[in-house]
Amino acid sequence: MIEKRAFDGLGRFRTDWLNARHHFSFGGYHDPDRMGWGALRVWNDDEISADGGFAPHPHENMEIITYVREGAISHRDSLGNAGRTMAGDVQVMSAGSGIRHSEFNQEAESTSLFQIWILPREAGGEPRWDSAAFPTGDRTGQLVVLASGDPETDGGLMIRQDAKVLGATLLESQSVTHAIKPGHRAYLVLAIGSGTVNGVELDARDGAAIRDEAEITISATTALELVMVEVPE
Repeated sequence: MIEKRAFDGLGRFRTDWLNARHHFSFGGYHDPDRMGWGALRVWNDDEISADGGFAPHPHENMEIITYVREGAISHRDSLGNAGRTMAGDVQVMSAGSGIRHSEFNQEAESTSLFQIWILPREAGGEPRWDSAAFPTGDRTGQLVVLASGDPETDGGLMIRQDAKVLGATLLESQSVTHAIKPGHRAYLVLAIGSGTVNGVELDARDGAAIRDEAEITISATTALELVMVEVPE
């Protein structure tokens, strides 16, 4: 089963510095049919204006993955971590027993990003933050693991769940096939471009909720960039 989640049908929130779309219920947007997807709880598509951002606020018991599509985001947290994550790169914050952080766009232009929240396999644990560069050119024609519960085997940044976050760039007419782990489901969003997932057509920033599919084939109608999460049921 593959259900298309069209960008125009996503939840919406807008302020003077933030233009957000929500794939799942979040903040003031509530849809009882979209409370998450397995262990995936949140997928926000955020556009943050220059000098805008999220003031210090707390989190706990959540794996928060940020995938920057354009621009850059600057992070600070209560552990003393600070970093700037640029387009194509990824940061992961394991909130664990509790952490406070801020995220600001300190660039001259707007920043766009996906913020993905995954429930951890268990509550608590020491909070942590990390980031890494994943050049889009290194992902051409293949799915690359950006974050994983088993980074020693899979590569990517560590998350505290039996899950994977993957990214790929495909040229026009390229395809890639991926086997989904038994007992898992997937959620995929195109950052740019258009294509199909097992024949289901997607445009830029559309999502696809994937369940009970042993294998998927992603084909590019135009050059595309995608992010996919594979999580336990």
